[in-house]
Amino acid sequence: MALPNHVAFIVDGNRRWAKKRGLPSTFGHKKAANQRLEQLVYHCLKLNIPYVTFWVWSTENWQRGQKFSQMLFNILRLGLQKNITKFIKDGVKLNTIGNLTKLPKNLVKEINKIKKQSQNNNKLVVTIALNYGGRDEIVRAVKRLFKQKNQVSKLTEKDFALCLDTAGLPDPDLIIRTGGDQRLSGFMVWQAQYSELYFTKVLFPDFDIKEFDKALKDYQQRPRRFGQ
Repeated sequence: MALPNHVAFIVDGNRRWAKKRGLPSTFGHKKAANQRLEQLVYHCLKLNIPYVTFWVWSTENWQRGQKFSQMLFNILRLGLQKNITKFIKDGVKLNTIGNLTKLPKNLVKEINKIKKQSQNNNKLVVTIALNYGGRDEIVRAVKRLFKQKNQVSKLTEKDFALCLDTAGLPDPDLIIRTGGDQRLSGFMVWQAQYSELYFTKVLFPDFDIKEFDKALKDYQQRPRRFGQ
């Protein structure tokens, strides 16, 4: 049976994973960035899944404080630097969604550098959702429409989708949320209309290839009618 064309992850449970082991919260994020993301990316490559997205920082996560945000961004930056050479060599293209203007300049600089280096790759598009929220994305899309002076009366769904952060990406076929919560929390509000949802209590640092395969098998057993 067919595998999804685009798998999106709501990455959740990193801090709880560390707390359960009596470790600082940074350890959960480090394991996620340095091990788990890499494994999942390479499994997508192996299975010829061409699009995968990871939501790693939401517009609400700023409430966790500046110290926490700086720590996470540093882990992400170092994780990208660690893996990007082999990612690019193996055909991975880096993409981002979300409002990057509020992120640290050194992180944005690193991301833009990698985007440029990987822009011609086409085996797998890895999208990192940073400072992303579904409602925020829609508000920014509306602002883009007004800047373009589009006639609202003639606006189509296709026109609007082209103003979203995900323009050029297919909608996710499968959205996986780790950590036990069974909600989307504003993730891809527009794009998730016909996404299959998979919720697991497994914390993200423990979401290995075996768990990913379980989610994919569950997806393959679901009839997809798209409203028909």
